[in-house]
Amino acid sequence: MSLSGDPRTDEGGWIGRPVPRVEDDRLLRGRGRYVDDIALPGALEAAFLRSPHAHARIDSVDVSAALAAPGVLAVWTGADLADLPPMLNKEELRIPPGLAALLDPVVRMTPMPLLAREKVLYVGQPVAVVFAENRYLAEDALELVEVAYTPLDVLVDPELSLGAGAPLLHPDLPDNTAVAVAARTGDPDAAFAGAHTVVRERFEAHRYVASPIETRAVSAQVDPYSGRLTIWSGTQTPHRVRDAVAHTLGLEPSSVRVVAADVGGGFGQKGVLYVEELVVPQAARVLGRPVLWREDRNENLTAASHAREQIHHIELAADAEGRIVGVRDRILVNFGAYNMTGLVVPYNSLCHLLGPYRVPNVDIEVTGVLTNTTFSTPYRGAGRPEAVFAMERAMDRLAAELGLTPEELRARNLVGPEEMPYATGLVDRSGNPQSYDSGDFPELLRRAVAKADVAGVRARQREGARDGRHLGIGFAMYIEATGLGPFETARIDLAPSGRVRLAIGAPSQGQGHRTSMAQIAADAIGVPLDVIDVTGGDTEATPFGVGTIASRALVNAGNATHRAGRLVREKIIEAAARRLGLPADGLVLSEGVVTPKEPGGPSIGLPELAGRAPLPGTPEPTDGRHGTEISETVHFRPPGFAVASGAHAAVVEVDEHTGAVEILHYVVVHDAGNIVNPMIAEGQVTGGIAQGIGGALYEEMVYGPDGQPRTGTYMDYLVPTSSEIPDLDMDELFTPSPMNDLGVKGLGEGGAIAPQAVLANAVEDALRSFGPVVRRGPLSPSRVRELIRVSGRT
Repeated sequence: MSLSGDPRTDEGGWIGRPVPRVEDDRLLRGRGRYVDDIALPGALEAAFLRSPHAHARIDSVDVSAALAAPGVLAVWTGADLADLPPMLNKEELRIPPGLAALLDPVVRMTPMPLLAREKVLYVGQPVAVVFAENRYLAEDALELVEVAYTPLDVLVDPELSLGAGAPLLHPDLPDNTAVAVAARTGDPDAAFAGAHTVVRERFEAHRYVASPIETRAVSAQVDPYSGRLTIWSGTQTPHRVRDAVAHTLGLEPSSVRVVAADVGGGFGQKGVLYVEELVVPQAARVLGRPVLWREDRNENLTAASHAREQIHHIELAADAEGRIVGVRDRILVNFGAYNMTGLVVPYNSLCHLLGPYRVPNVDIEVTGVLTNTTFSTPYRGAGRPEAVFAMERAMDRLAAELGLTPEELRARNLVGPEEMPYATGLVDRSGNPQSYDSGDFPELLRRAVAKADVAGVRARQREGARDGRHLGIGFAMYIEATGLGPFETARIDLAPSGRVRLAIGAPSQGQGHRTSMAQIAADAIGVPLDVIDVTGGDTEATPFGVGTIASRALVNAGNATHRAGRLVREKIIEAAARRLGLPADGLVLSEGVVTPKEPGGPSIGLPELAGRAPLPGTPEPTDGRHGTEISETVHFRPPGFAVASGAHAAVVEVDEHTGAVEILHYVVVHDAGNIVNPMIAEGQVTGGIAQGIGGALYEEMVYGPDGQPRTGTYMDYLVPTSSEIPDLDMDELFTPSPMNDLGVKGLGEGGAIAPQAVLANAVEDALRSFGPVVRRGPLSPSRVRELIRVSGRT
């Protein structure tokens, strides 16, 4: 396999081909198998009563009327689950030793009760749950549950939450700080003191949500014979759910099976643990019947995790030639009511802030703050879009101060390919010295500038606005450390039929694993693509796994598959050598047939080799089995991050009368190393950009000062449709990662990282004659009109 240039293999193998996704025919015909499609005879349905208050004491809960309602089997409150431990993402308590030793971060995890008992901390927090014969009866009974609340002071603004005298959300903590971490390199104080130019800005990344097509869902059933608990969950991390359920309910992990069947989108929102995933299995055990819960859209918008909300007080210092000599940033991350994922988002923002730029002196502090809003967790990009928004906006402000074009300022500060691997001086999320393993950032920018036709756009700008429509162009660049460890699993078995069964620990939420993983396995083993069956996200098939989060599946599960496939190939050839009576080193396996390297000898296909006939010269097995067992399990552990990167450019037209922003041309040049399936890669980048455009121009989760969500339905929360997403002008750069055998880098999040920044830069460029500074999104028509109004021209 070639590890440079065009990602197609030299042998003309499957890797590098734009193979149509094998899973699509079934899905397009409506034959998907989502949690709600799994029929469990006699299943009860659950509905959760959620707090209408952002912060309140619970004085009493009366469920007597609800218990008497038709079809209701049980109603639980916090008191009914008092013997179970609160929910805690235990793995987030583990701080890598290197990071702990060098930075000594503060991480205060906040366990969340399965059902609130003493007080509620956000609108939407579960207080009670009804189990009934169907969802309609359960919803009716919810209205009969009487809860007496005493409202308490509400904190929505993270800056106010850190202020003196702010009420404590969690009385066992000294203040409302959930996370605090800082990093320094070089001598930033001296760099700023001696700088030619310093820009200081306050930028905000606003709050919005993943909003997957399939909302969250979980069902559970206890096998009456074995007592084993099986859970079906629309989760990105089935092994995490299994381990949490086992811990919470006091079970052995081996007695719990979690299956992530088809999942209709996740984007990080389904990558974390939720209390519903613990309550529903407990109900199935206690009530003796299967239990199903599925989330409605209002619950998803208000009670499932939110993301993105950050405040950056950022400073850039540069010399007279425009070379950056220092960066400072003071970052506030709104965690919401609970710290669910520890350092993940704050530290991702910290160690991705510098992007592809060479910065010798750095001073960054990040504080995670607790407020009376829905808890926040990683969402596609996980702290990177927020950091890129701040850094790339600051780069444009610095370019304006220095009288340089945005693209020229960027070009002067990019790390060059000859400097790879490049050490930033920071510590990465694994606790190791941060290093960019590969990439050609200047080439990314050159291609983006060329494709965007900067000279043509500038010429049109000089002609002036037409009918109040102003033209603007913007750029944004990013890096992304992909392939997060600690490991991922792949198991390959040769079935008696001769088919190849591949099981991986990482489930799919639309990434096309059944196609791309099969392509890797087909090349590694030497079999046709159509003989490979792929299973992902079943803890029974792969007892050990991590999940599909953090742009890690292809790097980890893909390389585990590759290595397992190579080992299986060796075993197949050895078995064939015994069967054929020939030396193994004289045989080759191609297209599922083992043949001699020299033409004219005997050959054997996989069905015959793996069938039920005993091998020559072997005794009859005492257990009654025949044939040979060929199986391999590999746990791939990445030695470091594979760093992906990209450059985006956007040309927009802004109507000063209506505030409407129209995207005329959107360019993306990305580097994800070797590409397994170009068609799937293009789809992943396109989907990420669509979500990024949604955050840049349309989506915002708004809270009132009383902590009430004001955008709880699609009547208020605006998401883009396909008609709002422009055709993308896409290009690829292939710089293989030396961190893994396949030379691949993660891809799923990259498209979502830069759109907010590139569109903000383009809109500010379009409105340059008015003089506004774009400091937050989304750039809705009303916000654009406000930018024009405050500039003094209307």
